[in-house]
Amino acid sequence: MRLAVSAFLLLAVSLLLASCQTLSKDECIAADWRVIGEQDGSEGRDPQKRFGNHAKSCERANVVPDQTAWNEGYQRGLLKFCTPLRGLSHGQSGSAYHNVCPPQLEAGFLSGYRLGLEESSTKGNIRNLEGRIRSAEYSIDDLEEKISKGKVDQDDARREIRRHRQDIRDWNREIGRAEADLGEIQRRIEYFTSDPANTAVPYAG
Repeated sequence: MRLAVSAFLLLAVSLLLASCQTLSKDECIAADWRVIGEQDGSEGRDPQKRFGNHAKSCERANVVPDQTAWNEGYQRGLLKFCTPLRGLSHGQSGSAYHNVCPPQLEAGFLSGYRLGLEESSTKGNIRNLEGRIRSAEYSIDDLEEKISKGKVDQDDARREIRRHRQDIRDWNREIGRAEADLGEIQRRIEYFTSDPANTAVPYAG
């Protein structure tokens, strides 16, 4: 048992270290830090965390990243990332924004990002409700089978089934409202993508 726990802990540590490793030894040796920085900037990476992970990855190769060159590339990459349409797609994916955009670009980026987050959040809510319904339906089927086999008190089981069915009706109504909201959000996205420079996206509250 102790060996199994130790093996599990070793695996967990290995996976954690792998998740932090951004570059291989060969990549560190051949690195063009401006290019790497530009890629990181174009993805909106957290600069301190990302560069720190590069530095840790390259310790094994005895390579010290060129932070000045990386930062120059990173700033160029931000020009690709900090656009209204990239903000929209970043929000739609549910990704975190690390407050990296320069002031003159941030308003446009955030106009898309917030709209994308609305869509992502609403879709997530619908998926959550659909998952609850599936779980309740499974419980109903399970209870009905147990009733048929005489494994449970019928009155208690019937009450539980009625409760599940009421929950399902409530959740279906919530899904209907959420789908209506999603339709409105997607109409706003369509308007936004046709003219991303216009941040005054109509909102029907």
